[in-house]
Amino acid sequence: MASLKVINVEGADVGAVDATESVFAAPVNEAMVHDVVVGLLANKRQGTHKTKTRAEVSGGGVKPFRQKGTGRARQGSSREPHMRGGGTIFGPVPRDYRQNLPVRMKRQALCCALSDRVRCERLSVLRGLALDTPKTKPFAQMVGKVAPEGRKTLIVTAGNDENLLLSARNLPRVMVRTAADVNVLDVLRAVRIVVLEEAVAQLEERLS
Repeated sequence: MASLKVINVEGADVGAVDATESVFAAPVNEAMVHDVVVGLLANKRQGTHKTKTRAEVSGGGVKPFRQKGTGRARQGSSREPHMRGGGTIFGPVPRDYRQNLPVRMKRQALCCALSDRVRCERLSVLRGLALDTPKTKPFAQMVGKVAPEGRKTLIVTAGNDENLLLSARNLPRVMVRTAADVNVLDVLRAVRIVVLEEAVAQLEERLS
């Protein structure tokens, strides 16, 4: 079993909790994590880029100057690729960048990332967080205590907590994800991972 440090809203250690070793103490497979990250980033691309070829640029139906007698190289159109305002050769066209990643592969990559954060002592379990109303200032003060580095922090919740989401919405260095939605990109982008105590069991159920 893996042991995860438990802290309270004041940032003080209050013990430890046992967790599934296959989720929080998995061996790191850098090649697999890289493949999953590349695939997830590719799936975010819209693929709507487009440039016009010579046939699509308007104009150019008349020779820019006569064939002979000018001393210049012959030109048949002002929209040729080497001319100003001409078309583009081999430019980007709309395409789909999506990569089909196996679900098991994505889950294993997430386990590798979480395990790495545990080994680096950058993952902790938060106990006792309860927000009655959405308030950004006290929530920001709490984040400053549980993540004193002041860098990007990922908070993993058990479910959609509207008060927590609204409280963290205006904090640029705080990300909130549910245990069902968090992925390896979220973990790698964050310096500190804070998992709510009730979300640990859901992560284990999803990734075991």
